[in-house]
Amino acid sequence: MSVRLREALREAAAEAPAYPVHERAVRTARRTRRRTAAAVAAVLVLVALVPVAVRGGGRPTIAPAGVDGPALPDRIGLPPFGSLRATDRPRLGPAALIFSGQARGLTGLVDEDGTIGIVGADADRYRTWTVGYEAPVGEQALLSPDGRRIAVPAGAPGHPRVDLVDLVDGTVRHLASPRPGSSRTEPAGWAPDGTALVVRDTTPANPEGSAYVNTLSLVRLDTGRAVRLLETEQLPIFGTPVAFTADGSRVAFQVGDKVLVTGTDGRQVTSFPLPPESGLAGKGAWLPDGTLALVSRDPSTDRWRLRRVDTTGKDLGVLALPAVAGVSTIRLLGWQADGTAMVVAYRPEPNSPASFAGPLDMDQRIAYGNVRAIRVLGLAPAATAPTTLLTAPDQVLAIDVADAVVRAGRVRAADPPSGPGGRVWWAAGAAALVLGGLVAARLLRRRRRVHLSLGGAHLVGEEGQHRGRQGG
Repeated sequence: MSVRLREALREAAAEAPAYPVHERAVRTARRTRRRTAAAVAAVLVLVALVPVAVRGGGRPTIAPAGVDGPALPDRIGLPPFGSLRATDRPRLGPAALIFSGQARGLTGLVDEDGTIGIVGADADRYRTWTVGYEAPVGEQALLSPDGRRIAVPAGAPGHPRVDLVDLVDGTVRHLASPRPGSSRTEPAGWAPDGTALVVRDTTPANPEGSAYVNTLSLVRLDTGRAVRLLETEQLPIFGTPVAFTADGSRVAFQVGDKVLVTGTDGRQVTSFPLPPESGLAGKGAWLPDGTLALVSRDPSTDRWRLRRVDTTGKDLGVLALPAVAGVSTIRLLGWQADGTAMVVAYRPEPNSPASFAGPLDMDQRIAYGNVRAIRVLGLAPAATAPTTLLTAPDQVLAIDVADAVVRAGRVRAADPPSGPGGRVWWAAGAAALVLGGLVAARLLRRRRRVHLSLGGAHLVGEEGQHRGRQGG
């Protein structure tokens, strides 16, 4: 190459616009890092928000001034789609009540009517628990007096048991049937201090399974020791309801058309027949003076009242509490400090073939197919009419309230959750993590390509300088 040609090439190169390969590569790498950091930060923020949404399960409820501690919500809703289970985190803590029925969220294609709704003691936080078949709360699924545990029937065929679901620590304890050969075991009543549980067993009486016997047992939860309270041939009404005295020393329960009273050692104290169109009032049937409350229907007015009897069945008259009209029956949950009775009122199903205006077994009056909805009422002494304490959607057909909530006598303004439940947010969080991971991986791959391009640019520059020196 001549000196003149070399000089001409250098002049042309000097006049050509320079392309900043290194600077552009550095800027691209920095922009990629910023985008990666922003994507990861967005994912972390979304994941951090999930527990907040889960914890509330909907809009938070602030109790009115003066309401402190466990309280009865003045209304309940249906469990949101994707509600957290009773044992999911964050833990629910003690519950105010549980409910069941045939409404949306309480039924399924597989589990029939076997889902239980659970409401927190001090806020509208909802949980669910699935039994797998129809188990009305207050009869076959029971909330402990302090609201901490739920007793539900469970177990495979031939190995029935009761599960104790702890809402505070999320554990589930399995309580085996105390009756050998039992085909079904279900809870029937909690002792007032929560240390014992009455369970009801159904056992085949012969190999053919053409006859059965019912057994009622008191099981100590600390030792597992069981005391048999009664065993008899199968009856439609057996050991429901079960009512403990306040000190837990005696148990009253209905068997057919009789009420039996036994000690916790299994010794029978007394029994008496029930008057027509009446029944043991409920788990709160014992009055502070040691008498018992019955629910009875006045045929002339079709209204239900609470009346008092002694342990021999002697009628002591109607209690000075308002009557309840327009219901198939009522069931007594317990007593407030001022003497107000808290009861569940069952509004009849208009399309039911049963006639509620005439004699009808108590178990049929509260059967799912014969009930449209329930309410919780307060029957205050000397009041002229019941006070509605809690309302529920149609097809919520059974409810059980913690004794601690009944005794507290507080009612809070409720705001049931709406929108998706906690498990939906969990799924959204997991999807966001996966998506964020894919985005981050793609950005990292792009970053590697930029670095490779940057390395290639350096190599090209060095090679050009080397060739220039050789040409010089």
